[in-house]
Formats: sequence, structure tokens, C-alpha cells
Amino acid sequence: MRFRLLPREETFYADFIAMADQLKAGARLLEEMFATDPPVADKAHEIKEVEHKCDFLTHEIIQRLNKTFVTPIDREDIHSLARTLDDVMDAIDNAAGLVPLYKIDRVRFGARELAKIISASASVVRDACVALEKHSGVLECAVEINRLENEADRVHQKAVGQLFDDERDPIAVMKWKEILDLLEDATDRCEDVANLLENVVVKHS
Repeated sequence: MRFRLLPREETFYADFIAMADQLKAGARLLEEMFATDPPVADKAHEIKEVEHKCDFLTHEIIQRLNKTFVTPIDREDIHSLARTLDDVMDAIDNAAGLVPLYKIDRVRFGARELAKIISASASVVRDACVALEKHSGVLECAVEINRLENEADRVHQKAVGQLFDDERDPIAVMKWKEILDLLEDATDRCEDVANLLENVVVKHS
């Protein structure tokens, strides 16, 4: 009978999935925020609560990492993955926070479309975290996240071009350019997660 004298700490996988669950929830709230016209500014408060939960989970992972001798994947990868997942939620929160701050009263082209892509990306990020625990399917998830990020780039570019063509108020241009940039940044952060997971899989293959 084989056994480990120092058992691996497997709860890190559950922690990553828990964080990904929060990302899905936050992304869904963002999608709901921009689904109506005018946007639902109060969703920013709900998203902030999710962001706090992600901060707490990140802290818990790092605290456990500091007390664990044997980990299921490399220690630096666990630390990086926790931080990178948290970065996704931070980007979602940053974008959502501008809606009440700037008193946005209508939804311009690009915001709703990008929010949908972010929600889809967050869902695949969760699938990737589950796949990491199962040691199967991570690369397929990474490919899909990269595809969604490329789609977000195209939507962002078109939306910014249309913003400059249609909007004559320079303050409105500045506000919406920042919102669109932050929404696109959230998909970049999802791609960071995908790239990190891909590296972990290659390292352990």
C-alpha cells in the first residue's frame, strides 16, 4: 500500500474554484448592470461586495500557503493564480464603480457587448479551475478564453472608434473611454489566468 508521509494540501483546488465562483457572480452582476438602459448603478454595490469576498479568499489562500509544506502545484504558481484571479474581480469592480461615479445615464455601444464577453470568460475560467483539479481539459479552456479576449479586442476597438465619431462632448468621451478600457481590461485579466494555467499544465505534463 502506497501512502504519503507528507500529504499534499489539495484544498487549494477548492479555493481556486471558490474564487472562480465569485468571479462568475461578479461578472453576471456586471452583465445585469449594462443589460438595461439606463444601466443599473446599484449593481456596483453588489459587485463591490463580491470583490471583498475575493480579497478575503486570496488572503486565505496565501495564509494557508505560508503554512503548507507540500502543495499540489508549485508554491509560486498557487500564489500567482490567487493574485491573478483576484485581478479579474478588481477589473470588474473598477469598471462597475465608474457607472455611479460618473452618473452614467445611458449605455453606449460596446459596454453591454463587453460585459457579456466578460461573463462568458468568467464562466470558462471556472471550468478551467475545475479542469486543473481533474488534470484534464485546461488547455481547451485556455483556447476559449483567448478566443473571447480576441473578440473583446475587436468590440473594444469598434466601440472606441464609434465613441469618437459620435460623441461631441469631450467629458463624455473621457468617461466612456475609461469605462470601455476597463471592461476590456477584465478580459485581459481572464487571459492572464488562462496563460498561467496553461503554464502550470505544461510544467507538470
